[in-house]
Amino acid sequence: MDVAIIGIGIHPFGRTEGMSGLDQGVYAVRQALKDAGVEWSDVECAFGGSSAAGNADIMVNQLGLTGLQFINVNNGCATGGSAVISAYASIKAGQSDIALAVGFDKHPRGSFDPKPADWGIDDWYGDQGFMLTTQFFALKIQRYMAEFGITPKALALVAEKAFHNGSLNENAWRRSPVDLETIENAPMINDPLNKFMFCSPAEGGVALILASEKKVKELGIQKPVWVKGAAVKTRLEGSFEVFSPSIQIERSTPPTTLASNAAFEMAGVGPEDIDVAQLQDTESGAEIMHMAENGFCADGDQEKWLAERATWLNGKLPVNTDGGCLANGEPIGASGLRQVHENVVQLRGEGGERQVPGEPKVAYSHVYGAPGLSAVAILER
Repeated sequence: MDVAIIGIGIHPFGRTEGMSGLDQGVYAVRQALKDAGVEWSDVECAFGGSSAAGNADIMVNQLGLTGLQFINVNNGCATGGSAVISAYASIKAGQSDIALAVGFDKHPRGSFDPKPADWGIDDWYGDQGFMLTTQFFALKIQRYMAEFGITPKALALVAEKAFHNGSLNENAWRRSPVDLETIENAPMINDPLNKFMFCSPAEGGVALILASEKKVKELGIQKPVWVKGAAVKTRLEGSFEVFSPSIQIERSTPPTTLASNAAFEMAGVGPEDIDVAQLQDTESGAEIMHMAENGFCADGDQEKWLAERATWLNGKLPVNTDGGCLANGEPIGASGLRQVHENVVQLRGEGGERQVPGEPKVAYSHVYGAPGLSAVAILER
């Protein structure tokens, strides 16, 4: 049974005073229902998540007490991607014909503040400062740069593209482009990553309505976007991931590559078939590493890709066309869903100034979450 996304909704990311994270999620659901042309009572099951703004299932208090199955999802930054896959699997298994995937968050200002005990780590790990994700990502990209010849300029080029694309996205938090010189000379946070190269905790909500092929035909949906492949994978022994209390010398296959390979096999396509991609960019280095881990280029080739602007809107593989996490911020529950939302927008041809040329047909989304898991979804119009 094929599965399609028939409705999308989003509450703008950033900071919204006087509106809770839950309210933003409800706003997105109502948008998605209207976009799909269905009622809340038509939704048979829901999967939703939030990291800092309460349990997603309580949104039924505002949407309606219909008795539907609602399962809360919590998978770190991959929460949204996991919600999509759960909704997809429910329909694929024949358990429902219309399902909701929703995520929202409202993080306090300042950096994320994870606690070691919540991740199965002793207190010493936090006492040494290792719970600071900025430090982890800086160390990881330092190692990658040394191994594969990636330069600091490549990091800046990723950020420049993100803020350019964000300036064309009405739902982005950061709506102003930032020139390359300003980015390169910004204050350092954790070497080699400066203040323009990290995303920020944020607010926002995203909702997707998924439906079976039978229901798509019944509803007469004109622009369904089909979910052709979806996978979530966790880390292997020897993988270098967030909140790892030790690091092995010999590296194993990262969870992103495991999820990517599984999704490609399921969809029956390869990296060369992808027309637009949304890749996790918690910071600039993450996008660079994920280009290779998802199979789009070899390790080290990103330097040439970025110099040639191959990942810009008119490049051979547009990446993070809505500005990614760098321009949108990261409300954890909504972030992975934002990527899928953007891919639906692109495949429908509704991207406006940021629309990828050439009528893209196949789109790819990848989200990475602590303590080392990845979710990938491949869509086709």
